[in-house]
Amino acid sequence: MSPAPSELPDPLPEPAADELRLETVLGALSDPLRLTIVRKLLLESESFDHTCGWFGLDRPKSSLTHHFKALREAGVTRQRQYGLERRSQVRVDDLNARFPGLLDLVAAWTPQD
Repeated sequence: MSPAPSELPDPLPEPAADELRLETVLGALSDPLRLTIVRKLLLESESFDHTCGWFGLDRPKSSLTHHFKALREAGVTRQRQYGLERRSQVRVDDLNARFPGLLDLVAAWTPQD
């Protein structure tokens, strides 16, 4: 992952790293679409954060908004508002510190068609 750009908008509300709860994180990751989103960010991310369109998901915007919000509120992703769009990234350092190996499992997961 590339370093953060020098001037970033503040992140949207999210739990602090020490408030991350395994059951909440696992609950957010229990949805196959959300698991796919996190896996794609882990394996294919080349820049700091990504818009919803980067994922190439064929879902209504309202559905995607719900899934991205669930990931952010669980503490799995961080989102920043850039004008009218929100961009996401996985909170790799926070999750690895709290739940070592979890993101390795997510990255190794193979989606079923």
